[in-house]
Amino acid sequence: MTKKIILLSMAASVSLFAQSELEEVKALLAQQIKTTQALQKRVAELEKKQQHTATHAATKSKTVKHHKHQPKPIEEEGTYTTAEDTMPSEQHTQTFDQKSFLPDIALILDGSAVGRNVDNSTYETQYIPGFSTYNAANPNEIPFNKDRGFNFNYAEISMHSTVGPYFDADAIFHLQPDEFEIEEAYITSRSMPYGLRAKLGKFRSEFGRINAIHQHAWKFTSQPLVFNALFGSEGINDAGVQLQWVLPTDTYVMAGIEAMQGSNDVSFGDTEKNNLYIGYLKSSFDIGDTSTLLAGASILHGKNEQGLNTDVYGADLTALVALSSYSSLTWQSELLYRNKTTDIGKEKQAGYYTQLTYKYNQNWQGGVRYDSLYKNLDSQPDDLDRFSAVLQYSPFEFTKFRLEYSYDRSKAFGDLADQRKNISQILLDFTIEAGAHGAHAF
Repeated sequence: MTKKIILLSMAASVSLFAQSELEEVKALLAQQIKTTQALQKRVAELEKKQQHTATHAATKSKTVKHHKHQPKPIEEEGTYTTAEDTMPSEQHTQTFDQKSFLPDIALILDGSAVGRNVDNSTYETQYIPGFSTYNAANPNEIPFNKDRGFNFNYAEISMHSTVGPYFDADAIFHLQPDEFEIEEAYITSRSMPYGLRAKLGKFRSEFGRINAIHQHAWKFTSQPLVFNALFGSEGINDAGVQLQWVLPTDTYVMAGIEAMQGSNDVSFGDTEKNNLYIGYLKSSFDIGDTSTLLAGASILHGKNEQGLNTDVYGADLTALVALSSYSSLTWQSELLYRNKTTDIGKEKQAGYYTQLTYKYNQNWQGGVRYDSLYKNLDSQPDDLDRFSAVLQYSPFEFTKFRLEYSYDRSKAFGDLADQRKNISQILLDFTIEAGAHGAHAF
């Protein structure tokens, strides 16, 4: 009797378990049916929407054939309507993303604290013997770190925008305490064939290595002495056109030509018509896995203020050795030679700079530089040189503080009866960059 009771209990338990499992399966099946129905409804909606879009596009295509009108703006910001959209048969408003037409904007601030052994009034009368002269009515420009004490050197605003599929537009403005200047403003091609690229507007020439780089991206706060002597503080920055060609070779080789107005009055200055022509050849290649070598040769040909020829030849060499992910050693040098024709004959002058910089990590780097004007006019000194050392700290990627010492033996002063005086200077420079700013060449 007990066995029958046990067996009946087991059979009842199995039956109840099976019934429970069956109910669970039924619930799952009902849920799947519900999900399938929802998916079928969504598919039907998408098909209907796609069919409506195709019909609308066909209608607009037919309308455009008979109504060739340009888009007509309306007052509501962020939308526009077209002529065919305002047909009685159909009205349509499309969303307009105004942000896509705004340029990338960057702001750069630069200032310094300076200590030197020459007072401000004397420092303003400086010139380089044989390369420039002192004129009390038109003194030589000193754009950066002019005064002992504190200087706000400039604020720079740069803008960049893509203009359709064919051009980029760039503009760079310099704001100083007493001056507003259009530093650069140009358009650059985006899709020329055969490795060609064109530029049109006002821009810094790519003659040599450092001329095209802005002051805040230099390794040192001061301009190389030879560039200041031959081209002035502005360098070669003028209105003109540029065409560059990257050769279809395994090794990077770029050839470039430029035609400019020639308004630089230190070596050129005859602006009756465009008179300055520039050509250069640049190449770079890797040496092993951690080293890169860049080399270039450049030539300038133009007419000076006397309407006579001036030629400047340049050669540059840069070597970069990567020591780790954030550590590197860079050696950079440039040599310039000028052959200037004047009413009294040929003026042949030359100079160079060479610098070595060591980047320890993302935050710290330092370097030393030697500048020399080793060839001058027969009646002028040829031992004009300068020694510089810099230590840079970058707490963030776009912020840097540079402590620089220089000993300059290249200057004479107008109020000292043309006597030379050595300048010893120490300065602390800060640069802040904010906004969308493109990378600079190393």
